[in-house]
Amino acid sequence: MTVSAQVARRATISDVAALAGVSIPTVSRYLTGSTPVSAAKREAVERAIHELDYRPNGAARQLGGGKKSLISVLTTNTTRLGYANTLQGIEQAGRDLGYMVAITVLDGAASGDLERTIDLATSQPTAGVLVIDFDPTARRALGLIRNDINSLAVTSHLDQEHPQVRLDDYEGGRKATEYLLALGHRTVHYVATHPTPELIGRTSGWQEALEDAGAPIPGIITAAWTIRSGFDAGLDLVRDPTATAVLCGNDEIAFGVIRAFQTSGKRVPEDISVIGFDNHPHAEFWEPGLTTIDQDFVNLGSAAVRALVGAPGESAAPKAKLIVRGSTGPAPKDHV
Repeated sequence: MTVSAQVARRATISDVAALAGVSIPTVSRYLTGSTPVSAAKREAVERAIHELDYRPNGAARQLGGGKKSLISVLTTNTTRLGYANTLQGIEQAGRDLGYMVAITVLDGAASGDLERTIDLATSQPTAGVLVIDFDPTARRALGLIRNDINSLAVTSHLDQEHPQVRLDDYEGGRKATEYLLALGHRTVHYVATHPTPELIGRTSGWQEALEDAGAPIPGIITAAWTIRSGFDAGLDLVRDPTATAVLCGNDEIAFGVIRAFQTSGKRVPEDISVIGFDNHPHAEFWEPGLTTIDQDFVNLGSAAVRALVGAPGESAAPKAKLIVRGSTGPAPKDHV
């Protein structure tokens, strides 16, 4: 015998907002009491809740009771290595400390859309907001968060305006550049990961190391995070006879630069030395193995959570480390 039954769909917060003619954040603020709601909107929401027989879930009831057990994370990406590993550290530390973690993905849309996204992400009574500030969109988002919300930037550059936990990738850029200069290279070219590389601390580390050594400072080449963009940048560098050493803004770009030189008949490291950033899982197994700056993004995320909520333990970001492998070597003899 076949039995079929139709189960009525339970009303959601979106249904309440649509029937009341208000935004989802407004309904959320009414439910949690996080900020005042006007009398007219409150009455509209109450009517919609009654008509739809809406029942907030357990998490919403807990938040409405005043227990701030939520950490909100704003990020533009969840798949790239630095972003993903930072999120892993945030989630692990949040769970260990008894916090739920809610992730909101931002995009580069107009400011109005960004404001609405942030409003929705911060509409619950959070213990605080973490912004993974590795790009310009996240930087804009930081400036849109209300001053009464506890917020912290998880970043790779020095920010005088917002509280932050920062990767010291300035030191990483400096270490990489000094290492290549010590191998006898006259200068170090730089392929950046960012359309505005001055925001990245590693750029300053690279430039200041060259300045202190009295070495020429080549123009910055910008790429787009990917192996393909690194390959294209590498093809440009192949045509530059002064290029014997390259620092890349991430390991994927470095992979592409290496492949561009190899397909052009050049040897790594005999003709060109290449250093990446981040110590990608593939770096050790690339051919040749990639020299890189190791950045512990997982511990960065953990440190950010502890700093945000004032938990005991280490809340400083880990130091960058130079990992030497086969992609770097002495400068070619005709360039010494």
